Amino acid sequence: MKIKDGIYYVGLQDKTIRNFDGILNIENGTSYNSYILIGNKKSALIDLAPKEYAEKLIFNIEKIIELKKIDYIVLNNTEPAHSGALPIILEKTGAKVIISKHAFMMLKEIMHKNIDPILIPDKGDSISLGNKTLEFIYAPYVYWPDTMFTYVKEDRTIFTGNFLGSHFSSDKIFNDELEFKKEFIEYYKTFMRPFKDYVLDAINKIEKKEIDIIAPGHGPILRKEPMKYLEIYRDLSLAKKREKKKAIIFFATSYGGTRQIAEKIGEGLVENNVEVELFDLNKIQINDEIIDKIEESDALIVGSNTVNGDAMKNVWFLLASLSTINLRNKIGFAFGTYAWSGEAARLIENRMRDLRLKVPEEHFRALMIPTDDDYYEAKEVGKRLADVLNYRVI
Repeated sequence: MKIKDGIYYVGLQDKTIRNFDGILNIENGTSYNSYILIGNKKSALIDLAPKEYAEKLIFNIEKIIELKKIDYIVLNNTEPAHSGALPIILEKTGAKVIISKHAFMMLKEIMHKNIDPILIPDKGDSISLGNKTLEFIYAPYVYWPDTMFTYVKEDRTIFTGNFLGSHFSSDKIFNDELEFKKEFIEYYKTFMRPFKDYVLDAINKIEKKEIDIIAPGHGPILRKEPMKYLEIYRDLSLAKKREKKKAIIFFATSYGGTRQIAEKIGEGLVENNVEVELFDLNKIQINDEIIDKIEESDALIVGSNTVNGDAMKNVWFLLASLSTINLRNKIGFAFGTYAWSGEAARLIENRMRDLRLKVPEEHFRALMIPTDDDYYEAKEVGKRLADVLNYRVI
């Protein structure tokens, strides 16, 4: 399908897939967007598809151009969804592969043999197809570390790989023909949210360029008001300003003791000017709203009673749901109650450290039914955590 003179869409629609990368459930399938650029001297293929779709991709390409006439294959990143078909297509074309220099090791693993690609340095580079110039812009961690964009100044078109994509499949391929805002936001929150600083950096690199079309690796091609999608990413990536620090406390409890400790920790935080929200993990679902609250908070405090030497299952589900947010600058603290062995709080604390949370002090535990001394100490814990949040004394 023609996008502009000499630019064609040759991608594939997968309407049956319902989960991507094992982390995002999708309702409308996805697309593997691939593009042919034909200049008056040379031609290029930008981004590919998974290995199992190689023959279908070749079929689409050959509707536009003979494989042997492709001079370059550009991989904006080496994620298998966009590079898996490379060994098969490269064998049939003999084209020169263009990647960022950070993709070289991954390319060797894809090919399992030595090839001599064109490596794009961090400062960028360009290659001419004659009347089309491919300008390469290094944009790491959006969301693969080897990501780059490919900008064609003559056609005011930019190919952005995963950046500004969506998991959405349709016979129509342009944004003005479809309603996909929900999928666009879900894609950002799942894949881009952990890398907000890199997202903002990528926006800064391209926002002043003349752009008519943004062509991502998944989902609709953005030809109507394409720059508004940059603004959506910017808004989602900018930190929300608050007057007070904020802590989120989650607890799982069998008989109420862990809840009481959670409340006392919360009281100590509030008395030292920290905003607090408490959630009973037995009564809520971990959804986007909850993840948003954690992302916007400064501290994550989690407690559980010990059951058979472990924390309760919904605690682990909570902690396993945090891969889409950046936790490195947040404070973590674990607490719990127990009757016999009391491992839960320690295990939660260990997991917090694995998640790169900053854990300023050792976990707190109370035996069986908390005493007045336990309540006092839990409140003191809250006050100390508040001091850490307000003054960053770590």
